[in-house]
Amino acid sequence: MSYMSSKTTFEIEDKCLPPFFVKQKISIEKGDGVYVWDEEGKMYIDFTAGWGVTCIGHANPVITEALIDQGKKIIQNPNSGLTYSPARARLLSLLVEILPPNLTRVFFTNSGAEANDAAIKLARKVTGRPDIISTDQSFHGRTISTTSATGQAKHRDRYSPLMPNYRFVPYDDLEAMKRSLDENVAAVILEPIQGEGGVHIPSEGYLKEVSSLCNKNGSLLIVDEIQTGFFRTGPAFVTSSCGAKADFMTMAKGIAGGFPFGAFALSENVAKKLEIGDHGGTYCGNPLGCAVSYAVIKYLIDNNISQNVKEMGSFALEKMSLWPKIYGNVIADIRGKGLLIMVEFQSEDIATNVKNECLARGVFVTQTQGNGIRIFPALNIKKEELEKGLLIIEDVIKEIDLTF
Repeated sequence: MSYMSSKTTFEIEDKCLPPFFVKQKISIEKGDGVYVWDEEGKMYIDFTAGWGVTCIGHANPVITEALIDQGKKIIQNPNSGLTYSPARARLLSLLVEILPPNLTRVFFTNSGAEANDAAIKLARKVTGRPDIISTDQSFHGRTISTTSATGQAKHRDRYSPLMPNYRFVPYDDLEAMKRSLDENVAAVILEPIQGEGGVHIPSEGYLKEVSSLCNKNGSLLIVDEIQTGFFRTGPAFVTSSCGAKADFMTMAKGIAGGFPFGAFALSENVAKKLEIGDHGGTYCGNPLGCAVSYAVIKYLIDNNISQNVKEMGSFALEKMSLWPKIYGNVIADIRGKGLLIMVEFQSEDIATNVKNECLARGVFVTQTQGNGIRIFPALNIKKEELEKGLLIIEDVIKEIDLTF
């Protein structure tokens, strides 16, 4: 039990933090796997994975051991990235095993937004062109540059003036992409599956065809795998499995199991056009972050998490695919891949009620795009844990459906 109370925690955070969130009045003290406990000891199932980052569950021993072991050695190098690090070298060697074959260079960041920001900046430098194409409903981060690259007005328009030279085309529309590509386009930035935008899965071959269009136009392709990467949908990366050739691929979230970390990978062709001073950073793969990331990725590989994601994703989607037929008054659509799943409701009010009632019954879910709930638990979730959470969600939906 906590030495504080939830009430005290609420008072301190509400007084001292900026009002960026409508916060849920629950103070989480600890976790274990897919479960978390509040300060009073109530247990919850976490179907949010901390917005996709706790990919191997809460308090996984491989993470705590990596933190302790590396923390006893060194956390941050003298002269940072100007000195070499065995922890960084080990991580690079492991990443090369799972990255798309043409992406041979990696630079480490502190977050996904920072990785996207760097890729956009470097694409402009390498090509000498100003414009970036993004897609409607995309989400690429919260820096001013990545906010400007995000295809959702609600995330952009309040921060005017935005960064210039961004264009937007509909997602999964090759003809619109063709029309927008011209001699001023430095890069296209694209999610292989739109996550925050509502779990939109494009037509088969879309990403591969966009990479071909970019190549013909002399533009670079930045694939944002921040949410889909590290086995979230089954394969290590969607980019590898669909035959697309990216020039940059950005990563974060599942890369370090909840430790703040990110990266971008780039091709040898792009690397040849970069120069000393084109990018940098204070941390840029500090030993502590690298040690944790290595431990997480090694766990994902050694435990064949890819197969678990495929099996658990198939189980969940098969079970949930019946819901729109049974609860049509409440549910409009179910879609997803692997353990990235969206329940689209008939209204925002219904989604809010489902989220709140699930929480009251001990399940955390994430409300997305107003009328949706995104389900993306830890990738090592067991069938009985997944089934338990889904049964609670379905019971809530069933009761709401009966009121119509």
